[in-house]
Amino acid sequence: MKQSFFSGLRDGIPICLGYIVVSMSFGMFAVARGIPVSTAIALSMTNMTSAGQFAAVNLAGACATFTEIGLATAVVNIRYALMSLVLSQKIEKMSFFKRMLLAAGITDEVFTLASTRGQKVGFSYMAGLIVTPYIGWSLGTILGATVNSLMPVSVVSAMGITLYGMFVAIVVPVAREERPVLMTLLIAISLSCLFKYTPALAALSAGWTIIVVTLITASLAACLFTPVETAKSVEVAK
Repeated sequence: MKQSFFSGLRDGIPICLGYIVVSMSFGMFAVARGIPVSTAIALSMTNMTSAGQFAAVNLAGACATFTEIGLATAVVNIRYALMSLVLSQKIEKMSFFKRMLLAAGITDEVFTLASTRGQKVGFSYMAGLIVTPYIGWSLGTILGATVNSLMPVSVVSAMGITLYGMFVAIVVPVAREERPVLMTLLIAISLSCLFKYTPALAALSAGWTIIVVTLITASLAACLFTPVETAKSVEVAK
């Protein structure tokens, strides 16, 4: 059991290092939007979801309602429910309480590592795999929020571009290789521009815009791009 736990800790180190960088951006982003340092840190220590946290902070800065923030983050994070369902077939038999603990720590990277192992994974391994990234995510937020609160406003504003650079670095390489990802990205951009520059739609608040655009984009992508098409696009890219 102890060996399995440390094995999970070791496998989670690369995720931990990556999370430190991303969560530093979140800490800086949150403080720059007027979120107190303690609140930014508490957000990361109770939630480990980059897209959801960025969306929530951005909407809070735009004075969105709690309903908008709640629905937007639920839509953005709904993929974790699907990941947990898939992963439930991969983990060994354990109590409901242990499953709930593990579900709280599922992220894209944790899911990928756990689901691609050649054998079933137990609670000890999953706990170790989640603990390391959790430490990295929390530590990065602490560093980012603290440093941001000490830096001049001009430097803080300049550092805000790191968030967009991070998303570009994540999305563009995948979009270049996979046609469905590229088309989904273009659909999302087109809809966002439509809601931004169409007078009748521009009146919709930022929170509801995110919710509507996300749902429409996801629905269109699900209908237009079947698994067969996705597989073919990957082969073509190769």
